[in-house]
Amino acid sequence: MGASPVPQRSVADLLQDIIGNLQQIIRSEFRLAKVELKEKAQRAAKPVSSLATGIVLALYGLGFLFLAAVYALDLVIPAWAAALIVGGFLAIIGSLLISAGRNNLKQIDPVPQKTVETVKENVQWAKEQTK
Repeated sequence: MGASPVPQRSVADLLQDIIGNLQQIIRSEFRLAKVELKEKAQRAAKPVSSLATGIVLALYGLGFLFLAAVYALDLVIPAWAAALIVGGFLAIIGSLLISAGRNNLKQIDPVPQKTVETVKENVQWAKEQTK
């Protein structure tokens, strides 16, 4: 007894299957990109918060330094000395937070690498399917 014949599929059926597979792949890529970008955004939240806090403290520090200059000109020694100490402290803390937040942000790659890799793989797969 011979093997049963393998049914032949038309070119239209094959192309329809390929298009359906490509649509599923594209949907999956969009889902992957969405998840990957969400993860990166969550990783960026803490450094952005640190950066924003540093900027606010630096601005307050600058305000106190200006206040210290006003008090110094007014020659009220205790008031300007206190403002100078507080302003200098806030400016130093703020600049440290800004520096730390900026360095942490530089380490985050915004490109969804997994998605890029799988898109390349899918393009290669599609090329092989059309041969």
